[in-house]
Amino acid sequence: MQDIVNVIGAGLAGAEAAYQLAKRNIKVNLYEVKTLKKNSAQNMDYFAELVCSNSLRSDDIKNAAGLMKEELRRLDSLLIKVADKYRVPAGSALAVDREGFSKEITEILKANPNINIIEEEIVEIPSGFTIIATGPLTTSSLTQKIKEFTGEDMLYFYDAIAPIVEFDSINMDIAYFKSRYDKGEADYINCPMSQEQYDFWYNELIKAETAKIKDFELKVFEGCMPFEEMAKRGYQTLLYGPMKPVGLEKEGEKRPFAVVQLRQDNLIKTMYNIVGFQTHLTFSEQKRLIRMIPGLENANIIRYGIMHRNTFVNAPSTINSFYQTKKRKDLFFAGQISGVEGYVESIASGLVAGINMSKLVKGNELVSFPIETAIGSQAYYIANASSNDFQPMNTNFGIFPALNEKHKKNQRKELYVKRALDKLEEFITGGNID
Repeated sequence: MQDIVNVIGAGLAGAEAAYQLAKRNIKVNLYEVKTLKKNSAQNMDYFAELVCSNSLRSDDIKNAAGLMKEELRRLDSLLIKVADKYRVPAGSALAVDREGFSKEITEILKANPNINIIEEEIVEIPSGFTIIATGPLTTSSLTQKIKEFTGEDMLYFYDAIAPIVEFDSINMDIAYFKSRYDKGEADYINCPMSQEQYDFWYNELIKAETAKIKDFELKVFEGCMPFEEMAKRGYQTLLYGPMKPVGLEKEGEKRPFAVVQLRQDNLIKTMYNIVGFQTHLTFSEQKRLIRMIPGLENANIIRYGIMHRNTFVNAPSTINSFYQTKKRKDLFFAGQISGVEGYVESIASGLVAGINMSKLVKGNELVSFPIETAIGSQAYYIANASSNDFQPMNTNFGIFPALNEKHKKNQRKELYVKRALDKLEEFITGGNID
């Protein structure tokens, strides 16, 4: 009888892990509960749903996130291949039509003869070869079993989602298309504010009512900080963040004091999300404040922003750089529950877990991805960070090993990239991912 791998969760990491296993002729039982019971962040029945932004961040190879995507392309990542296909204009970022992206991944996985889709809630950690990729909103029953397995409380932070508005409800007599410094196509819609308008809006924002959070302490991820929390850090915080006006002047006019940007959210250009406006304001306050923004006076809000809890294991004490648990060789974690942060990072963890699980099933030696790569440096970080104060982080050049050769500061990123791709090529040609 052929060994079967259980993949629990068909999010970004689980979908990628299932694909990597199936392409290596490993049979997979892919479990997904969302068609039976959705969590607070889910909207679609499709797999690999992008619940927050529709952007996979920078596609510039000199950015660590862009480098990670290029590495994933060279490793035949299903999710990055589909993301490239469903790309929507977003300057130097890789943003996608979220429904088209998730729908195609679902169809590909359902059509794969090596993948058996099971719509069921898993309440116990299965025996046998298993990858848990249940995401940051793992069901309470399974969370309890994971806590019992690890012998420690699950860690968490809060993440926030930005609102989406209907394009036809945007007043384009006020708003205008432009990318910062006119780089690339004019991909963003810009809503300009004068200082007087910003002052009034800012004062309303900092006293606006937020949704109640049950936990005593609100711990938020710095990379997805609610805009009202940013505002409370100071009058200028938003002006140097998501509302930065530099490079967004309308032709023939002076620079606005502040600018609210909207990014295309689907291929047919009917929906736009408000960039950087992830929030946990009440729905009524979101509507009031969004409609105070010039150009959005009659905005039809298709999806309101919400805040949700991200739960994850204490990675350094739980898993190694293969994403394999230290207590049980046939059990792996992948995705945000494993302690990584971000869409691309979750995909990468699923790819590594899937490749290594296939090796385990076939009785081969597991492989560590080169630490000089974005994928390898992330795996090394989560396995070797301090377990006393572990927190997820996005991929960044700060967790790469230092460059040994002498170089000028402006050459550093280019050298990181060249070294990473050279090491990855050696890794691939060495037969490590067969």
